[in-house]
Amino acid sequence: MIRTEHFLEDAESWLRTALAQLRRQYPVTDSHTQECRQAWNRMLCEADLIALTWPREYGGRELSTATLIAFHELCARLHAPQPINSIAHAILAPTLLRFGTPAQKAQFLPGIRQGSEIWCQGYSEPQTGSDLSSVRTRAKPDVAGWRVSGRKIWTTQAHLAKWCFALVRTDPDSQAHRGLSFMLIDMQAEGVRVEPIRQMTGEADYNEVLFDATPVPEGRILGEAGEGWRIAMAAAEYERGIYFMPRVVQLEDELRQLTGALAQASLAQAELAVQEHRVRELADMCQVIRWRVDRVLRQVAAGHTPGIDGAMLKLLWSETRQRIWEQRVELLGEAAILGPQADAPYAGAASVLREFLWSRAETIVAGTSEIQRNIVGERLLGLPKDRGQHA
Repeated sequence: MIRTEHFLEDAESWLRTALAQLRRQYPVTDSHTQECRQAWNRMLCEADLIALTWPREYGGRELSTATLIAFHELCARLHAPQPINSIAHAILAPTLLRFGTPAQKAQFLPGIRQGSEIWCQGYSEPQTGSDLSSVRTRAKPDVAGWRVSGRKIWTTQAHLAKWCFALVRTDPDSQAHRGLSFMLIDMQAEGVRVEPIRQMTGEADYNEVLFDATPVPEGRILGEAGEGWRIAMAAAEYERGIYFMPRVVQLEDELRQLTGALAQASLAQAELAVQEHRVRELADMCQVIRWRVDRVLRQVAAGHTPGIDGAMLKLLWSETRQRIWEQRVELLGEAAILGPQADAPYAGAASVLREFLWSRAETIVAGTSEIQRNIVGERLLGLPKDRGQHA
């Protein structure tokens, strides 16, 4: 068995060399681009540093969860980009390994590992937002399987994706979370249309996806029909467990950047005192988040699901990140609207504005703050459900 410390020593040596090579073509500011992330996915795959915990029969290395967590933290500290198929690795792959049939695993896991078949997540809908229990996209039985009709929105990477894992309603008479199925849909199939959504940053990573009687063959439901809610909840636990560590490291790094920006700011003494107090509050919150993620990761390593802790972690992280970037923009003042060609001392102002704009979405994507508060209130504090919620 590979010892974690030995693995990490070798991995760090490789990462430093590989990242230096990658940065010659893609600087850190390009880490979010499709080209950079695809290149990095290929490099990780060639080095056998992807799918670390998967069974060997599917291209994995069968390493421990603790080793995977430590590797993700190392990648985050070295500012490695996310692989192009990070959605599939974080959410679908562990769910597929747990609930999938041998045929489904054999068909889909190789493409996920190699990054040759990109996946997107079809959960949110225009009329229901993050309320997944109110999904309206329907699948009707067909001679060869199913026909899916409906709309999904805020679908990241749909314009790049070969496949979509989606929650659809296979029982038309069901209500709330009953009658939902976790379906694997070919994005090149008949009746699929992808409409990009232009963001405030000028990018279009999000999309609306429309299904018009899209055929889905038999064998493309994960688990059994009607089990979609249970499977989607299990998938969410993976997303907020192991794969949350890079976000925490990112948050701590962004706090250090904020502290450095404040040290260089020219402020009146009274204003400086206010800004320093806000930074101390953010530092305290980052420590709370670090403790919380350590707790979640201990649960995951022991084979337990994070449950309420996952909701609390997502809530604290997203709102703290917003506060950090709000303060960065405040310190820049009018310079925050300068473009990427700005000279010193305002070089980098455009990237600050981009991260600020992105942070506005953090309290919406992957479950709004309102939903996370409801989960904590109802399941931890025992508060009554919202009147508008379904039974």
